[in-house]
Amino acid sequence: MSDPFALSGPSYGPLAGGQPRALVILLHGLGADGNDLIGLAPRWAPLMQHVAFISPHAPFPCDMAPFGRQWFSLQDRSPDMVVAGVKAAAPILDAFIDAELARHGLGEDRLGLVGFSQGTMMSLYVAPRRQRAVAAVVGYSGALVAADTLAAETKTRPPVLLVHGEADPMVPFQAMATAAAGLRGVGIEVTTEARPSLPHSIDEVGLALGGRFLARRLAA
Repeated sequence: MSDPFALSGPSYGPLAGGQPRALVILLHGLGADGNDLIGLAPRWAPLMQHVAFISPHAPFPCDMAPFGRQWFSLQDRSPDMVVAGVKAAAPILDAFIDAELARHGLGEDRLGLVGFSQGTMMSLYVAPRRQRAVAAVVGYSGALVAADTLAAETKTRPPVLLVHGEADPMVPFQAMATAAAGLRGVGIEVTTEARPSLPHSIDEVGLALGGRFLARRLAA
């Protein structure tokens, strides 16, 4: 019987053809789907010509809109419910990561995770709790969930880049500083970039920073 929560979504590359030497997984936000972030791939591929990109659709239909997907519900935004939602989705994402790495014959050290908003929350939760460290995490306009259990549950410390718009009306700009402090508190190297006047989005500067960060880490 097929797994009802098995993820799939659009993919791109490698630009150079052949077997990928690394993989970037793109995790979209609430109410979008994998098509939302796969557009980053052709922008970044010239920097990483041997990297494959995949942007899975989140496992659940969005319960706040007639379209799109979600990693977890945000109808109840209380901390306990958000943590419960992230924890429920984490094994689904971990299984997808494991399957994609196995499919391409790659280890975690050849993997970059990129998230936007809810996808960032998933990336920042899953990456430090995996048994082997991924190469890099890039988080746009997100937040750190379950910070109070991070110290006890951290297994690996991948480098992280956080980018957040100062005018974000959806996820408060202050969430970036809070996330950075929580990650640094467990020994994770964090780079942050505040984008003036930017709402809940990714601008050209953030796009360029993310591409360079991934290219550098995946080339190591």
